[in-house]
Amino acid sequence: MAAPKDEKPVIVMFTLDFETGSLKCQTGAITQIAIHATRLDTFERLGSYVRYVYPYNRKQIEGVGKKRKVLKSKYDTEIAEPMDYEEKALTYSAITMNMLETMGEDICDVARGAVDFIADHTPKTPKNMKPFLLGQNIEFDKGFFMQMMEYAGLVPEIKKILRGHEDFYGHWQPDVLDTIMLGQLALCHLPNVDSYKLEIMAERLGIELDDAHDADADVSATTNVAAVLTQRMRSEGGVMTGGNLAISKAEKSRKHFKI
Repeated sequence: MAAPKDEKPVIVMFTLDFETGSLKCQTGAITQIAIHATRLDTFERLGSYVRYVYPYNRKQIEGVGKKRKVLKSKYDTEIAEPMDYEEKALTYSAITMNMLETMGEDICDVARGAVDFIADHTPKTPKNMKPFLLGQNIEFDKGFFMQMMEYAGLVPEIKKILRGHEDFYGHWQPDVLDTIMLGQLALCHLPNVDSYKLEIMAERLGIELDDAHDADADVSATTNVAAVLTQRMRSEGGVMTGGNLAISKAEKSRKHFKI
């Protein structure tokens, strides 16, 4: 008989949020990324990773978007095609091109840092307890996460760390949990609840959101929404059990922001 295990495995999730230059992950630029590592039993924040991304050009990824011009001779030159930085998207996040040029880092360096951050905050666990991604409308962020990993050539590394699966086309995708769906499960029975935007759920659940549309602040609020709803799920007979879960707060990374 195998010896009993002394310690219960610690499950970790990574809350993810991107600010972007457009809504399309195939052509839109990543402008800011924030990731928080959180242990699920206590919701203690284990670490955070926040970066701005220097303006970059498109790369041809097999099976994604239109094929670029094929060079017929050594005299042909490939025309660099910038990623999309739409004025509306930049205004929404209060991020400027000047900010990206002065504070941003190379997309491949940011991706490398994200993989290292996730690996460093992932404890040794069984495969069915590997970390997963949490986010508000997380499918949007998952597209940009995969763009970043593909551009940096790091998909083989990240798939070893995160929980995931192969889709119908044979492409690996990380497993995700969406706080919109969690909010709908918990709040849809209440009168006058017809929106599940992050700031609205945060207000209804008594969670502070000071700097909406900043990736770091949004990640803190998203994690806190999950914490409050998890606390409710862990209650017995209306009584909270296991102690209160940790509520995190992000430091403001900008002096000016838009709600």
